[in-house]
Amino acid sequence: MRGIALDIGSSRTRAWAPGAGVFADVPSGPVRRGRVTDADSQLRLLRSLTASAPGDGGHDTVVMLTHPVLAAPEERAAARRMVDGLGPVRVIAVDSARAAAAYAAPSGGGPLLVVDLGAQLTEVTLVVDGLVEDARLAEVGLDDLPESGSGADTIAATTADMVSDLWRHDRTGAVRGALRRGVLVTGGGALRLDVTGRLAHLLRARLRLANDPSTSVVRGAGLMLASALRHPAGALPRG
Repeated sequence: MRGIALDIGSSRTRAWAPGAGVFADVPSGPVRRGRVTDADSQLRLLRSLTASAPGDGGHDTVVMLTHPVLAAPEERAAARRMVDGLGPVRVIAVDSARAAAAYAAPSGGGPLLVVDLGAQLTEVTLVVDGLVEDARLAEVGLDDLPESGSGADTIAATTADMVSDLWRHDRTGAVRGALRRGVLVTGGGALRLDVTGRLAHLLRARLRLANDPSTSVVRGAGLMLASALRHPAGALPRG
């Protein structure tokens, strides 16, 4: 049985396979704000990636597919239909926040705030006991930053506002606990010190930058896939 984890981002598409890790990190097909806008072009890209994937290229393939936390049901369904075009595959869908947490969450348990600073989306997610408790999304990202000016301040302020909104709607104290624990920051924006420095100041909290933040989501999805592949075949959910 072959397994492949896929993270289809607005800017880059990344693929992971057991024993090889991240084996592809290439520009995405037409994807806008996390939504695939040309499924045929993206499917051709995915076919090329899966053809080059390490491992047995037989007929039993499991794909761990990530999606934005707040992707609409119809958007998730469209992505799964596109992946079904790869042939006889079983699809396991996971949101990007839980995938990132699987790879980069600090030890010790407890609530976790995951901030994903992507190319065209910024997501803030509260994860409690491995489940998404609440989330916010803004359709703004690194691609929107001007060459100079206040772009970094704008993204940091937008992110801080989303955290504040989660706090206002939190009745359990989980957000406060997550801020004390440290905010996990993933995505390419984690490498922008002008963004993360301003965000840490606004939140008055410690930021935990994931190792290799641009690939945290696909690496975490890969870890979840590896765990799923260890289960009996009949226990794997079908797409």
